[in-house]
Amino acid sequence: KQWYQRRVRVADELTRRAETFGIYLDDISITHLTFGSDFARAVESKQVAQQEAERSRYYVEKAEFEKEAAIISAEGDAEAAKMLSVAFDKVGDSLIELRKMEAAEEIANNLASSRNVVYLPKDKGMLLNLPA
Repeated sequence: KQWYQRRVRVADELTRRAETFGIYLDDISITHLTFGSDFARAVESKQVAQQEAERSRYYVEKAEFEKEAAIISAEGDAEAAKMLSVAFDKVGDSLIELRKMEAAEEIANNLASSRNVVYLPKDKGMLLNLPA
């Protein structure tokens, strides 16, 4: 709408000026239009400001998403802890003992397959023939 208003205003002004010299304009077509350097800087500044606003909006949205993800994760952890607590109440310490035995078995398997492990008898001093 503003472009049309400007076009009409420019056409009226050019027609009025041309008539003072006896020239009658039927139609005017603006084909080449340039803007001053101040206008170009203002447009560029506006674009930079818009990009900064978009970047800031992105960071805010990312932070909100991460916050929601952390809340959901914490709620899941709390629910898992409640379920474990209920399970421990029902079965006692047997589950903990089972987990200890599984961990010990895994550690023993890892040590047994390692070439850097040497087994020494507990009650014999095998290193440098030291007494036990």
